[in-house]
Amino acid sequence: MGKLIVTEFLTLDGVAQAPGEPDEDREGGFSHGGWQVPLLDEKSGAVMFQQASSMDALLLGRKTYDIFAGYWPEAPADIPFTGLLNGVPKYVASRTLVEPLAWANSSLVSGDLAERVTEMKARHDEVHVIGSLDLVQSLLRLGLVDRLHLWLYPVVLGTGKRLFGEGTVPSALRLTESVTHAHGTLQLTYEPAGAPAYGDAAA
Repeated sequence: MGKLIVTEFLTLDGVAQAPGEPDEDREGGFSHGGWQVPLLDEKSGAVMFQQASSMDALLLGRKTYDIFAGYWPEAPADIPFTGLLNGVPKYVASRTLVEPLAWANSSLVSGDLAERVTEMKARHDEVHVIGSLDLVQSLLRLGLVDRLHLWLYPVVLGTGKRLFGEGTVPSALRLTESVTHAHGTLQLTYEPAGAPAYGDAAA
């Protein structure tokens, strides 16, 4: 069975909305799009690509698919991610899109999400999810996530969509890697570790 690996870019207050461009996602009146860009550096970018390069399938929510499909098919070939993302099979969880999808190698996920994702994990070694916050919440609730690559940036925005937002299922995580990059960016890797444990500090 393959693994499902989630990659997210987060502020210190957990916002993951529109890291890359001002107009990437203005839902909810979000005005901080592009907040990640000034904090990027060459070394961390190389690590991001290294983490992604082992994917042999990409699972996306509809909004992230729309953003990616509007950019990557025509992106410069010298960007390492261009060939990778255009080449792998892409699965899109959406109730509104209809096939055929415009981005080559893309298909819709229909029916029961848990069953479809389990089938993907049986076919692929690594199914990656990038962004797709609503979808990630569903995958976490279903216990389908095997690894989280979280990039935590030293900025606080106060508003915006959060990775662990309302409806998050309580769970424990095990830290398997922690690296500090330029600008104070933290590269964190977690794996699920069951339910949270509770104690009593007054006991």
